[in-house]
Amino acid sequence: MYGAAPDRTAELALLLEVAGTPKPGNVDRHRDLEDLRFEHFLAGAVGARDGLELAANGAAVGPAFERAVEGMAVQEGGNTQFGALLLLVPLVRAARDDLSQPVVEGVLEGTTVADAAAFYRSFEHVDVFVADPPEGMAPLDVRRGAAAIPTLEERGLTLLDVMDRSVPGDDVAREWVTGFERSFAAAERLAAAEGSILERTAAVFLSLLAERPDTLVANRSGEAVAAEVTERAAALVERNALETDRETVEAFADELVDSGINPGTTADLTAAGLFIALEHETVTL
Repeated sequence: MYGAAPDRTAELALLLEVAGTPKPGNVDRHRDLEDLRFEHFLAGAVGARDGLELAANGAAVGPAFERAVEGMAVQEGGNTQFGALLLLVPLVRAARDDLSQPVVEGVLEGTTVADAAAFYRSFEHVDVFVADPPEGMAPLDVRRGAAAIPTLEERGLTLLDVMDRSVPGDDVAREWVTGFERSFAAAERLAAAEGSILERTAAVFLSLLAERPDTLVANRSGEAVAAEVTERAAALVERNALETDRETVEAFADELVDSGINPGTTADLTAAGLFIALEHETVTL
């Protein structure tokens, strides 16, 4: 964007994502969670800068991601943008050449066992909520952190292999195996939307939430709750409530925050879409 390096654009995408409002159930500039506040996300975005810069300079995805998470976690709120960084780091790495789906897929296919090991080590820098691993993956439970690395090495699993095995119940991992399908679609929606970039961010977040149940909500609160949240978001999108009845959307956002229902995966996808749109210069500030 305007000649900015991809790592700076990614940092901006993280800042814009958290500043967009209303984003039901998420921290935004009008809403905080009990132990996680707007300023934690600002600090997390700035803290991730060194890792994003590594990716922009051609470093391997795994070490760049681990460094980004380590920097993100310096603030006192804990995990702010782990999932978003797992999407942004390979996108930033791809942007060195061409930010297109084929190039991104090439970056993902080029990941190694060492990248997977760095990904597992990143869980030792911050507490990340994860569901129980799929059947047969218990020795590779990411909550084991570095203790799982010998199993990774024994099985010869790359970071893309790990993502492929994590797809059930994890839509960030799903992006890795679908060529960032929804992230690129989010970028197109941002370009087509109207209003300021923050208004577009809120609209695209709501559209993503209306399209597919959020996997973080499903894992934390159950599939029935995730489906209900998506149905309610879809009803709001269908009647263009952000334009015609914003108070209802604001009330929905407050209700989810008060209930502890956080569609965090949708926020991650929104951040990735923002980066792509900014990098392609299809949205402006």
